Amino acid sequence: MKKTTQLRNIISSNKLEKIMESHNALSAKIVEKVGFKGIWASGLSISASLGVRDNNEASWTQVLDVLEFMSDATSIPILLDGDTGYGNFNNARRLVKKLEQRQIAGVCIEDKIFPKTNSFIRGETQPLADIDEFCGKIKAMKDSQFVVVSRVEAFIAGWGLNEALKRAEAYRQAGTDAILIHSKRTDSLEIESFMKEWGNRLPVVIVPTKYYSVPTERFREMGISLVIWANHNLRASIRAMEETSRQIYSDESLINVEPYITPLEHVFRLQDEEELAKAEQIYLKSHQSSPPRGTQND
Repeated sequence: MKKTTQLRNIISSNKLEKIMESHNALSAKIVEKVGFKGIWASGLSISASLGVRDNNEASWTQVLDVLEFMSDATSIPILLDGDTGYGNFNNARRLVKKLEQRQIAGVCIEDKIFPKTNSFIRGETQPLADIDEFCGKIKAMKDSQFVVVSRVEAFIAGWGLNEALKRAEAYRQAGTDAILIHSKRTDSLEIESFMKEWGNRLPVVIVPTKYYSVPTERFREMGISLVIWANHNLRASIRAMEETSRQIYSDESLINVEPYITPLEHVFRLQDEEELAKAEQIYLKSHQSSPPRGTQND
């Protein structure tokens, strides 16, 4: 089954689905191996892994390079956090073309201005995109069979429920496949208010980074289609690397970290080293050594 079809099935499922953040091929392989049906290629996480800010400092071609490794390493669909689409409608539709070439299943774009700023940094001061301009971007991206999720930032910017509903409905009419309604509250009140008014017009996606204490069962009750666990592999790896680096620096030894870190053998398994060994048996002919000198018959 094509990855785009897989993602479409996840979003349109009649039960709550979950996808997990990845920021490189290794983390993507881990997400697939533990059982997730899909991957969220987080803009924040990819930027951070490249050592830059989540302000479109990494170019879209640099992001594509990361995505190509992620796609090659996995068989489950990837939904890209595509920020604002990296420009106007023309940039956005070219992005879709390049994503399709790399078998990326879909992209989520947010209704803010390029270059974007992370939603959890001074959200109220961030201007939102013109609705008509953003709808044109959606239509340009939907001229293919690509999955497009439209992220509504009205709550983040402090514009309220009516503006969130207005924008979501406009994006629905423009042809988007799903609405991601975003909130930075520590409770789910904004999400609940949106869901009560929205009904079943389109599947709704959420990112409960700030309201993580809300039980997942509550999301089911609200009728949410997809939950994105959006940045936790990156954050977990940062903590682990910092603790390990401090320990080694302090001890000048590996003795206190080796029992607690992943064995090299597991790294090799994640790299599919066994597959290469089997392939060598099929494709790599062994080279016979020349006989030692003095053993040939004269």
